[in-house]
Amino acid sequence: MGGHPWWYLVPFENDVANSLEALRQREFKAGRYNPAEDFPKFPVDLNHAPGCKHTSIDEAREESDADGTRSILDVSGIGGEPDFDIVAPLSDDALMELFDTTKPTSEDVEDCDELFDQIERGQGVYVIVYDNDQPSQVFFAGYSYD
Repeated sequence: MGGHPWWYLVPFENDVANSLEALRQREFKAGRYNPAEDFPKFPVDLNHAPGCKHTSIDEAREESDADGTRSILDVSGIGGEPDFDIVAPLSDDALMELFDTTKPTSEDVEDCDELFDQIERGQGVYVIVYDNDQPSQVFFAGYSYD
């Protein structure tokens, strides 16, 4: 098969780690992850919430096995460089190559399919999204393991 892409655009919560944890909890409680549902839909429909089927994110990750959760639950933290189980920022060079700016807007990131060329299976990236030169949102994107 192959990895399944996932992506989210969420409010910037003072820092990326807070935004990531708020998103992980939201998606877990809503049940928008494998195996609660086989293939979560993207972009996320906040009205679709099949409900969480596990007692913890770790339990859901364990039950998802090699497929991964096909969601933001596949990562648990922030890192400086791409690696498994984390989201890492895109470099300024990558931002310039993809968006012609280091301060992309939500329209920039939502319309950029090439962003996924920067991501390996089981890994994720994030991009701080700007509105009037101020951080306003975080775009998280990644691929499930299989």
